[in-house]
Amino acid sequence: MLRAQIYLTTQERKQLHLLSNESGKSQSELIREAIDLFIDQKMVDKKNKVLLIQGIRGIWSKRDDLPDFAKLRTEFDRNDSSGDSE
Repeated sequence: MLRAQIYLTTQERKQLHLLSNESGKSQSELIREAIDLFIDQKMVDKKNKVLLIQGIRGIWSKRDDLPDFAKLRTEFDRNDSSGDSE
């Protein structure tokens, strides 16, 4: 285990002390548990975001009411200024 130093507000320190007394766990143990929960939730959020993106991939692939995006892009490219000043 590696040692880390953190800063807590007075309120955080009081609440952590109370939780430590109630649970019989050390303040360090409670902080590690909180960090583990935070990391787990962030990983779940990241996985859910990836699954959502994968789920929507190709949702317009079978639509026939959309314009030809390649053609539209070509039109925008032609109208794009080439750096010439007028």
